[in-house]
Amino acid sequence: MRITIPLYKKIELTAAQLIVFIYTLAIAISSSLLSLPWAKQPGVEMNFVDLLFTTVSAITVTGLTVANTAETFTPFGTTIIAMLLQIGGVGVMTLWTFIWLIFGKKIGLGYRQLIMIDQNRDQLTGLVKVIQLVFGFAIAIELLGVLFFTSIFYFRGYYPELSQAFYHGFFHSISAYTNGGFDIFGNSLQSFYQDYLVQTGTIVLIILGAIGFPVLIEGWSYAVAKKNKEKFRFSLYTKVTLLTFVILLVIGTIGIFFMEHQGYIKDAPWHEKLFFSLFNSVTARSGGLSTMDVSQMFVPTLLFLSVLMFIGASPSSVGGGIRTTTFATVILTIRTYARGRKNVHVFGRRLDEADILKSFVVFTFGVLLIVTSILIIDFLEMHQHSLVSVIFEVTSAFGTCGLSTGITPDLTNISKFILMGLMFIGRIGILAFLVSMSVDHGHANIKYPVEKIIIG
Repeated sequence: MRITIPLYKKIELTAAQLIVFIYTLAIAISSSLLSLPWAKQPGVEMNFVDLLFTTVSAITVTGLTVANTAETFTPFGTTIIAMLLQIGGVGVMTLWTFIWLIFGKKIGLGYRQLIMIDQNRDQLTGLVKVIQLVFGFAIAIELLGVLFFTSIFYFRGYYPELSQAFYHGFFHSISAYTNGGFDIFGNSLQSFYQDYLVQTGTIVLIILGAIGFPVLIEGWSYAVAKKNKEKFRFSLYTKVTLLTFVILLVIGTIGIFFMEHQGYIKDAPWHEKLFFSLFNSVTARSGGLSTMDVSQMFVPTLLFLSVLMFIGASPSSVGGGIRTTTFATVILTIRTYARGRKNVHVFGRRLDEADILKSFVVFTFGVLLIVTSILIIDFLEMHQHSLVSVIFEVTSAFGTCGLSTGITPDLTNISKFILMGLMFIGRIGILAFLVSMSVDHGHANIKYPVEKIIIG
């Protein structure tokens, strides 16, 4: 069903197009706020492109930066960035709908369509309840994070004043849960390289943000059902999501451990190697926070992390990329075809053909987008940066991750605009982006004769 939403009674936009417009408007307003004199430290100047880049990176919860956040922005500026991370994390329509509900307003069909697109869902029923749970989970988890990190920063002596500990704990909790990748420590989490408690708390928040709101909601429903001694069955989506997420997490940890075993962590004790590998496996999915200088990793490790960033987080989460279920569906389909079968089965269920088609569309478009961006940026930069650094930067932007080898500030303005486009597409999702670009020519109901072609 195609629903158009009137804009100022003169322009009609589809739900997907209006979502793009809303995010674009939010970026424009936020850029204006960050350009205010009291948002930046005294004596600090930022050109328009760098200011816009920072805003896009924040609202798409990516974390790629062209300047040190702590040295560039005042507490007012960092609070604006934290708000942008919150908006980008839960979604513009989620925040707007929650405010709408507080004032007792009804959510019409048009707004439900917007929520469905923004949350990457495929049905309109139950969306208001979903929004309430999504916002509730976000606030509850972040508040626990603020309490946890404030206590650690204060009692472990990182910040002698409670106000400083709270300020850093507040920002870090939001950045970690929304997988924003921004930090006000000045060097990401490199100062906490051996503080496993800070790392563990960060890992938990990143996973809770990246696993996806539907999984959290089903987990909550399961707990309620168990308490009431009722039967509960997890959906196929949650099963596939959790299994894929765990497999990628384990493969990532093992892969990084062995690739860097004779590299960056060569002389480190076993527990330091383990946390190094685990943390980087988690943060590469969309977190963007790092405990070391990424540029010091081996080339194979950087390429391996690029693959993880390309896959990204789960659907309806704070992360980007092609998403875990897309990757799982592609792999399952290839396995099915290799076995000479037609139907893709998993957990005793058959995958819908429309979902399989969507997965290959997302995967193929994602690959084309990444390859094209790499070629253009590498050409524009005139080989001033290594190809692996460009690949890493591009996949980090698309996966809304934020990890970087440090080349972001030195890129040309055109390259920065390309990265902004990748971050934007990564946040709203490839399907939503493609739908927003489509034009209805009225041929949807026409069926042409079928004729086979040679494939492969």
